[in-house]
Amino acid sequence: MGRHEDERLLLEGRLVENEDSLYTGDGSVDVKGRPVLKSNTGNWRACPFILGNECCERLAYYGISTNLVSYLTKKLHEGNAEAARNVTTWQGTCYLTPLIGAVLADAYWGRYWTIAVFSTIYFIGMCTLTLSASIPSLKPIECVGPTCPPATPSQYLFFFSGLYLIALGTGGIKPCVSSFGADQFDDTDPKERVTKGSFFNWFYFSINIGALISSSLIVWIQDNKGWGLGFGIPALFMGVAIVSFFLGTPLYRFQKPGGSPITRMGQVLVASFRKWSLPVPIDSSLLYETPDKLSAIKGSRKIGHTDELKFLDKAAILTPHETTTGNYSNPWRLCTVTQVEELKILIRMFPIWATGIVFSAVYAQMSTMFVEQGMMMDTKVFSFTIPAASLSTFDVISVIFWVPVYDRILVPAARKITGQGRGFTELQRMGIGLFLSILCMSAAALVEIKRLDIAASLGLIDENTPVPMNILWQIPQYFLLGAAEVFTFIGQLEFFYDQSPDAMRSLCSALSLLTTSLGNYLSSFILTVVTVLTTRNGRAGWIPDNLNEGHLDRFFWLLAGLSFFNMVVYIFCAKMYKSKKAAS
Repeated sequence: MGRHEDERLLLEGRLVENEDSLYTGDGSVDVKGRPVLKSNTGNWRACPFILGNECCERLAYYGISTNLVSYLTKKLHEGNAEAARNVTTWQGTCYLTPLIGAVLADAYWGRYWTIAVFSTIYFIGMCTLTLSASIPSLKPIECVGPTCPPATPSQYLFFFSGLYLIALGTGGIKPCVSSFGADQFDDTDPKERVTKGSFFNWFYFSINIGALISSSLIVWIQDNKGWGLGFGIPALFMGVAIVSFFLGTPLYRFQKPGGSPITRMGQVLVASFRKWSLPVPIDSSLLYETPDKLSAIKGSRKIGHTDELKFLDKAAILTPHETTTGNYSNPWRLCTVTQVEELKILIRMFPIWATGIVFSAVYAQMSTMFVEQGMMMDTKVFSFTIPAASLSTFDVISVIFWVPVYDRILVPAARKITGQGRGFTELQRMGIGLFLSILCMSAAALVEIKRLDIAASLGLIDENTPVPMNILWQIPQYFLLGAAEVFTFIGQLEFFYDQSPDAMRSLCSALSLLTTSLGNYLSSFILTVVTVLTTRNGRAGWIPDNLNEGHLDRFFWLLAGLSFFNMVVYIFCAKMYKSKKAAS
């Protein structure tokens, strides 16, 4: 069989694939839309450019987010609660906008061009933010004694315009980069399919290398050399991220956009409603599906029928009129089994997805309440003064420690016990992370109890001043949070990629990121409710501007309790979950 005939059959989806095939079997193409040879593209040879892009982009993001609460309180003169709400609201938006990028990538542009366009928007936002911190007229004047002039509306507008351009830019990139990296591994090749599990580990590892540089060096520069330089360096690295991404273009494998997933889901709902009175046949083979190897959805393989949510199967029932005329062209009246199963998969994922929200609310504390707690502790270590935000370095160190330990030690050991190719299933991995998040919040609460005891014993309750308790006591809570990330967040990346339909992988990745968004919004909501309820009748509340007279420990115990309840719900949902079924 000649090369041109191979290419024709590949495009038609009729060439049988195996690990020895010259071509990929997952429908991927090169930048010019041609079938790609495995030996020349994808796999680990393409990953350095993607991982380099992600490392630099995350350095840029964390260079802003890690110390943002300090900038808002020290330079824009906001209160603790207001600054924390602004940070979590912005971070929530950063993880909400991925829905925009996901729909554009899956439906129209593909992941490559979506990353390219939104990277440009991201870079413009970084430059805007740098200018707002560098030009004197764009920032409030410094405090004079206890008097701190607030920022003017125009100063707020310029600063937050840059901040939310970054939110839009990162949103367009985030659901695409991990999926685009995973696209470099052929699902139809057993060796590449197993290797893809390691990609997600090292993808998260590269994220945290960028975060390590930001939480240590960039934060130090911001606190000691100025915010203009501290924001300018992340902007420079964002430029490097764009260059790194484009350099790998000849080596990439591309998945074709399959049309709007939202439209396809709407078609299933409309078609099933129109045929509501028709009985679903007992034999699922009587439901409508195309006879070809590939599904009717461009670039997507078929999905096997499942017996759950049978009312949606009505959308694939063939009426006598459709059978007689042979007219199957109206997707608002007749959908394929694969199209119906796409919607079923999203519905089955929903309970697992929802349990990630509380975990993300816990994670949000690292850049808000953990930092504010650290600012009220002794930040001197030997002769060095450590910025409170730099303690997040230990979260990053924890991740950098646990990723290779998990990939090289835990997975091989677990593989012998469980028989799973990746050691733990994605659901088991996420469950372990949820348990570790409970320990994290408990550790934070215990540190705060000790800090408040010291404040009381030294008569510092009415003094808005740090207590003589070393900030390194926060290390356990950061280390536990890093371990929880390795299990939960990477588990989510794997779960939402592997369980998603081929033509909805960006959307499903965006849904996993949406839990982070909603977790930040949940954190903001809890902060608001706690502030309202605990400041009644003139009381200081749990989280006043002077934390020495507050009870931040109770806030941490509240989150620990919510995390425990969330884990119990997750265990139930995980036991009920049924995995995606391949077409026979």
